[in-house]
Amino acid sequence: MSDLAAANKWLEIDPDPQTRRELEALIAHAKVGDEAAQQELADAFTGTLQFGTAGLRGPLGPGPNRMNRVVVTRAAAGLARYLNKLHPGGSAVVIGYDARHNSDVFARDTASVLTGAGIRAMVLPQPLPTPVLAFAIRHLGCAAGVMVTASHNPPRDNGYKVYLDAGSQIVPPADSDISECIAAITASGEIAQLPQGDDWITLGDEVLDAYISRTAGLIAPTAPRDIKVVYTAMHGVGGVVVDRVMQAAGFSQPVPVTEQFTPDPDFPTVAFPNPEEPGAMDLALATAQASAADIVIANDPDADRCAVAVPAPTERNGGWRKLQGDEVGALLAWWMIHRGTAPGVFAQSIVSCSLLKGIAESAGHDYQQTLTGFKWIARIPNLRFGYEEALGYCVDPDAVKDKDGVSAALLIAEMAAQLKSEGRTVQDVLDELALAHGLYVTEQVSIRVDDLLIISKIMQRLRSQTPTSVGGFPVTSFADFEQGVDGLPPTDGLRFELDSGSRIIVRPSGTEPKIKCYLQVVIPVTGGALDQARALARERLDAIGADVRTWLG
Repeated sequence: MSDLAAANKWLEIDPDPQTRRELEALIAHAKVGDEAAQQELADAFTGTLQFGTAGLRGPLGPGPNRMNRVVVTRAAAGLARYLNKLHPGGSAVVIGYDARHNSDVFARDTASVLTGAGIRAMVLPQPLPTPVLAFAIRHLGCAAGVMVTASHNPPRDNGYKVYLDAGSQIVPPADSDISECIAAITASGEIAQLPQGDDWITLGDEVLDAYISRTAGLIAPTAPRDIKVVYTAMHGVGGVVVDRVMQAAGFSQPVPVTEQFTPDPDFPTVAFPNPEEPGAMDLALATAQASAADIVIANDPDADRCAVAVPAPTERNGGWRKLQGDEVGALLAWWMIHRGTAPGVFAQSIVSCSLLKGIAESAGHDYQQTLTGFKWIARIPNLRFGYEEALGYCVDPDAVKDKDGVSAALLIAEMAAQLKSEGRTVQDVLDELALAHGLYVTEQVSIRVDDLLIISKIMQRLRSQTPTSVGGFPVTSFADFEQGVDGLPPTDGLRFELDSGSRIIVRPSGTEPKIKCYLQVVIPVTGGALDQARALARERLDAIGADVRTWLG
């Protein structure tokens, strides 16, 4: 079927006036030879968005290769078939959504389809953080959960994330089983004729109130509360929830970055709504400087990630330094141990800094690595703390089996307040960890691409022409994660270990059109010579990073 024929067929089943108008305009322009319109039609109608462990994610627009009401309806119907096979006696699903374009519409469509399939569907009452949805699954005893979000992707994207009854994201084989159920719904007429119901439940405030109470209760009643926090919601849904949690825990209301506090799906003040991206926290740092804050905390738009910045008078960025995700992970692990936590497993993804191993094991805790993604971390038995370097932290796994930027923010505030009361700083703790375990320095080198084939070609070249040295350091060990490494399931990734004690891991992003290279340098600190160790680490990172950048073109 030609792109034009497929597009006209799509118009027959698309219930959304906006995407119908977009498609009609594309068809009209394509018919008169508009190359851009023809290319857009070809991309939108060649293939389909693939459902995987990250669910669905892609640009909004008409066509099977975009996020729209038809694609979401089909996904919901496939999920319903899967759940009805798994729970033939009936089940319940809770649905959450963020403030992106069409998130509320996709949530209602999902509820309608699930209800039509005989499943009890419950929808959260307003746009809320992803961790509230993860909490709600277990709190309500549901068989599954759906979160409509594209997290920190660009404004034109949206996504569809699925959780099962343990309250964690799906892993194989559930992803392929659900995908097969979705693929079985093939005929356009079948999508249009799916039974739908309107008696799904819109929940009240009870779930959010329970989440806030549980999260605020993580803080010891006698812990210091004297701390001035600057907070940015990054135009997402975390603002009101973070305010309520902080106040319920006895802290003063954070100083908001007002330009970014109210949800806005266009994210007007940032190029990418991701605290990791250069410039994304500039407004927060300026607010901190103007308000004489003690610490800066940022969430991404669905508030499952947490970024931190601390005063650093020698830094050029207004006297503030944004911490690496690995630094925040080390700090939270140290703080949870310092404040007291039950024995258990401290876990991280394979691309995260291995300093966690030393911190955990020196305190008598077990340590474990997993593949990248909280869908793996959250499933570790007896988990006490988990993190991945991309700003994801799980500090209360008994309640939220996923990364949670709200509870992480609260524990960061508690730690900073305690240190302030002792006349110490966050940097003091990082220095102490380096003296105890060695200086671990990490950095990410990545590129964003328009053509995903570029990523495949880079990975293929590194496999077939494996570098023998990087940055002047010989490669002492090479591992291809596709072959299965360290007892982990196969995945697309490569690891290079260098004779300097350094490490490089290369992998395609699972949620963005990016290839990422994770660099780690470890320098022993002798005689307390931290400045010399930092200088040597910087020198090695620069040399290794220069070679890695040539890999990416």
